[in-house]
Amino acid sequence: MTELCLDFQVPQISDTLWHLQGKDMLPAIWFIFNRRGCDAAVQYVENFQLLDDCEKSEVELALRKFRILYPDAVRESAEKGLLRGIAAHHAGCLPLWKSFIEELFQRGLVKVVFATETLAAGINMPARTAVISSLTKKAGNERIQLGPNELFQMAGRAGRRGIDDKGYTVLVQTAFEGAEECCKLVFAGVKPLVSQFTASYGMVLNLVAGSKVTRKSNGTEDGKVLQAGRSLEEAKKLVEKSFGNYVSSNVMVAAKEELAEIDKKIEILTSEISDEAIDKKSRKLLSAKEYKEITALQTELREEKRKRTELRRRMELERFSALKPLLKGMEDGNLPFLCLEFRDSEGMQQSVPAVYLGHIDSFNDSKLQKMMSLDESFALNVIEDELAADEPEKPVVKPSYYVALGSDNSWYLFTEKWIRTVYRTGFPNTALAIGDALPREIMKALLDKADMQWDKLSESELGSMWRMEGSLETWSWSLNVPVLSSLSEEDEVLHMSQEYDNAAEQYREQRSKVSRLKKRISRSAGFREYKKILENAKLTVEKMKRLKARSRRLVNRLEQIEPSGWKDFMRISNVIHESRALDINIHLIFPLGETAAAIRGENELWLAMVLRNKVLVDLKPPQLAGVCASLVSEGIKVRPWRDNNYIYEPSDTVIDVVNFLEEQRSSLIKLQEKHEVEISCCLDVQFSGMVEAWASGLSWKEMMMECAMDEGDLARLLRRTIDLLAQIPKLPDIDPTLQRSAAAAADIMDRPPISELAG
Repeated sequence: MTELCLDFQVPQISDTLWHLQGKDMLPAIWFIFNRRGCDAAVQYVENFQLLDDCEKSEVELALRKFRILYPDAVRESAEKGLLRGIAAHHAGCLPLWKSFIEELFQRGLVKVVFATETLAAGINMPARTAVISSLTKKAGNERIQLGPNELFQMAGRAGRRGIDDKGYTVLVQTAFEGAEECCKLVFAGVKPLVSQFTASYGMVLNLVAGSKVTRKSNGTEDGKVLQAGRSLEEAKKLVEKSFGNYVSSNVMVAAKEELAEIDKKIEILTSEISDEAIDKKSRKLLSAKEYKEITALQTELREEKRKRTELRRRMELERFSALKPLLKGMEDGNLPFLCLEFRDSEGMQQSVPAVYLGHIDSFNDSKLQKMMSLDESFALNVIEDELAADEPEKPVVKPSYYVALGSDNSWYLFTEKWIRTVYRTGFPNTALAIGDALPREIMKALLDKADMQWDKLSESELGSMWRMEGSLETWSWSLNVPVLSSLSEEDEVLHMSQEYDNAAEQYREQRSKVSRLKKRISRSAGFREYKKILENAKLTVEKMKRLKARSRRLVNRLEQIEPSGWKDFMRISNVIHESRALDINIHLIFPLGETAAAIRGENELWLAMVLRNKVLVDLKPPQLAGVCASLVSEGIKVRPWRDNNYIYEPSDTVIDVVNFLEEQRSSLIKLQEKHEVEISCCLDVQFSGMVEAWASGLSWKEMMMECAMDEGDLARLLRRTIDLLAQIPKLPDIDPTLQRSAAAAADIMDRPPISELAG
């Protein structure tokens, strides 16, 4: 049994760990959805001592043995935490090190593991407690909410069979999500299983190919039948035995019928709340005099509401005019605190205290400024005051972007729209010691190190608000941003102009006018009957919302379960046919198809095209390894951190070969696009130099010195490259010289710690 504990505060990691230890809820797996967050959490709590003297001695002994066996696999930065029963576990660690952590955890010598969500599946690390740090995680350039399946997969780690009567799952509240969001997710119910079946070039070639071209010394025969290939009908029957078709056969028909019924209901209800329908009902229920009075008042109300909206807009523009000079005057002095305010995706108002860095123009030649100049998502519009139409020149306001660091250790990029107020107090912009950089410059430099993965929090015609996660280096700065309750209204320096006060007064008057008009309508003779019509229309709108929500869920479910296997199979068949790898009509496989059918990889056809290219034949083993690395580096990323920002450059020969292959790649991509095939054709020379250096004999320590790659990523890239090189000597119709070079490269590269990978 797993108990869900909802924390109604926003606790520090150390506070939560203290409570877990005090309530005997360890060992725990603590899920944090990024690698740096896991490593930072270990450092943040590494002063906790969770082991007794006996356990600490066991860890020291195990660590000594591990160092003797695998000296290059020891993660030096993790030793302090490990000796206190705390560790990180994520894809940036070497698999050998992860296996070591898993072993210590199973032995009860690691009490808390900070891990990414990949640990929730397939690894035997049961714990008494699972801690989930957030209900959202980063996906590309945005943050997405966890699905019920993901939540329960992680929660399922809580409770050790045969040891614990019950397990605990602690969902930690953040500044942007709490108990309400948690309950919605917990009680949403798990989603149906979705088939992951996908067709590939190798699958099509191996299912359909029947005869292959074989060259004869006398040149009298063009080909020889070696086996009977399956017909497309036979292949289709096999494909349709996939799990996706099994699931869909039970659900799709009923779901489509319900969807059609919902669409029909929505169409009928929409007609019932149209202006014509409401007008018709009003004429029927009201007398001619009552109808005329209500209609006139409603027309007047719509006009007054329009004016109210325009006056609110003018008030905002005047507020902008007051903020601009104030913020400009704070560019050089201390770094003031301010309060940012926005509504989240659920419509809840959020307030964030932050420290102000400056106007975007003050970030000269920065990564942020360059990114914004290239991305239209950050474009801003000039806003005109429509109420000033009679003036010779309409007042115009152009919003500007500003940068601040929030108390939640997130960077914020925002316009004047999202500033609630500015405070007099802030960080002194003075150096700690003579010769040190000023705090504003230090923070700007930290921002420039970030990966610029901004998530849009809210948008408006007056500019959007964006957020990006901070780093371990910005953590100490964010911890010193005070909570809003400790900031006094007397410290506020945002004083509005007379024009703003006038606009605000006009807005308040117009709001009162709308309110009085509503009361007047409510006292009119026919209002009681008219109100019934409006209330029924509101109920109809609510009913339509529920139906549309149900419709969206059904559409999403249909998209998930609808089998696309056979469509993909035929699209891939068309690419294979047109690329002369296989004649799909007579099932004749050509040498290109033979090679592709024998390869294991993401895009077998692309790999076969490259490996059959004569440009690879004269490459030396390290150079061949570098080229092969460019074919398998998808998903590997540069992760510069502090002073670790170095990557070995590939040789000119490798770069020339990759550039030569780019034209071939472009042709295949166009062919795939023509037939709507979406299979990646990887060719990225960025990491080829690292693989080439390893294949040239550099040691692991030399490779990792100031390296901008995580150990786990580099090990994964090297292992992928070795796997591809090891296949080449076994592939049909490949040049023997290339096969010998590949075997030599694989042999050189397959050495510790890569040869000892255990996961």
